[in-house]
Amino acid sequence: MSQRHFVQNDQTMLVTTVTLNRAPVFAHAANAREAIDCLYRVQQLHPFFLFGFVIMPDHCHFLLRVPAPGKISTIMSAYKGGLTFDLGIKKLWQLRFHIRLVEDTNAALAYIHANPVRRKLSGTPETYPWSSAAGTWDIVPLDV
Repeated sequence: MSQRHFVQNDQTMLVTTVTLNRAPVFAHAANAREAIDCLYRVQQLHPFFLFGFVIMPDHCHFLLRVPAPGKISTIMSAYKGGLTFDLGIKKLWQLRFHIRLVEDTNAALAYIHANPVRRKLSGTPETYPWSSAAGTWDIVPLDV
C-alpha cells in the first residue's frame, strides 16, 4: 500500500482514498465509526494536523497537514492497513490515494463537508454524523 508522493509534509493537503470497486463499506454506521476511530489512532502514532474529514460510503476525504519529518505515505499506509485489519475485510481499498495541495483551506473544507449533501445522504453538512462538520469530532482550527 506504499505510494511515493512528491509532497510529504508541511503543506495542507486534501487526501482522498477510495474503497475497492467503490464498495459502500462505510454505509454501515459501525464501519464509518471505526474509520474515524482508526484515523485518530493513526494520528497518535504518526502526528498530523487534521482540519476536517468526511467518511462517505465508498471513499474518505481528509484535509490535513503533516509536520516534518512525517510523511503522508506513512500515514495513509498506516490508516488503510489498520482499517483493513480492524474491519477484517481482506481487500478494502484501491491501491492508491489522491493528494491535492490546497491553497484555499476554507474552500477545501466546504467541499469536503458538502459531499454528503451532494450525494443526498444528508440535508446539511452538520447533520451527517461521519464528518467533522457534525461538530462532534476533534479537529484543529484552520488558522493553525
